[in-house]
Amino acid sequence: MSSGTRTAPGGPGHVTGGTARGRVVTDARSGGGPDARGGAGVGARGPGHGGGHGIPGQAGPGQGGGNAPGGGMHGSGGAAATRTGPGPAGVAARPIRIVLVDDHSIMRQGLRAVLEREDDLRIVGEAGSAPEAFAAVATGRPQVVLLDLKLASGPQTDGLEVCRKLCADHPGIGVLVLTTFAEDRLVVESVQAGARGYVVKDVDTTELVRAIRAVSRGESAFDARSASAMVRSLSGGMPDRERLTDRELDVLRLLARGLSNRAIGAELFISETTVKFHVGNLMRKLMVSRRAEAVYAATKLGLL
Repeated sequence: MSSGTRTAPGGPGHVTGGTARGRVVTDARSGGGPDARGGAGVGARGPGHGGGHGIPGQAGPGQGGGNAPGGGMHGSGGAAATRTGPGPAGVAARPIRIVLVDDHSIMRQGLRAVLEREDDLRIVGEAGSAPEAFAAVATGRPQVVLLDLKLASGPQTDGLEVCRKLCADHPGIGVLVLTTFAEDRLVVESVQAGARGYVVKDVDTTELVRAIRAVSRGESAFDARSASAMVRSLSGGMPDRERLTDRELDVLRLLARGLSNRAIGAELFISETTVKFHVGNLMRKLMVSRRAEAVYAATKLGLL
C-alpha cells in the first residue's frame, strides 16, 4: 500500500448482524465515520493522492488504492481518472442507480454510507414502506432495488408483493433481496416474484457490492445459503410444504373450476375478503405466485 493511503482493519466496512432483529450495521472503523470520504482508512481523494478505498493488499505501486473485483475502485493520481465499472475496461461507466427499500432508517443510512464509497454506485432513493418504494422507483428510475422482505406495518413477507409489482411495472429492473430471513421457501418465492438475487444481511460488504453489480448486468446473485436453497429446490429437496387447511382445500377446488373470489365466497358463504385471504395463504404454501400455478401445483401434489 502506498504512503498516501491506509485501509482500516477488515476492509472498507462489513455488513454484520446488528440489532435484535438481526439488522445490518456498518462497521465504521475507518476513523472518519460511516460517511467519511477522505480521512484515514478511506483515503484522500485530492490531487496526487489516489482513490484509496480499495481492498487491502490490492493497491498497485504508487496508486494509493486497489481495484475491487468487478471494477469501480481505482487510483486517481492527480489528473482526471477514467473510472472502470461494470462496462468495458478503460471506458467511463455511468454509476449504477440504486433505491434502498428497508423499514429501518438506520439500516438505510448505513447501507448508503457503505455503498456510496464505491465510485460506480449511486443511491437515488430510499423507502420504508411499499407505497414509498413504488414512488421512489418511479422518481429515481434505478437499475437496482435493494429490497427487504419485511416492511413497515405489513406482514412478514410483504416485500414479496412489492418485488412482484416492481418487476411487472418496470421490466428490466433488477431486484436484489437483502433480508434477515434465510428460509429456503422465501428464496424460491423471491425468485418466482422476479428477484434476480437474494442475500442475507450478514453478508460481507464486498460480496454485497459484487451482487449489486451482477444484478445491474442482468445476472443472478446469491449468497452461499441462498444458492444452496435454489439448488435444493431444483433437485426436489425442498422441505415439506405446509399442510393446506380444509377451508383452503375448498377454495382451491373452486379455483380449479375457474371461479372468481366473489363467486367462491357465494359458494362457501364467506366474504370476498376472506376468500382473498385463503387464496393468498394457499398460494404461499404451494410456493406459487398465480392462481393457475396454484391449481397446477395442487394437481401435481394430488390435492385435486
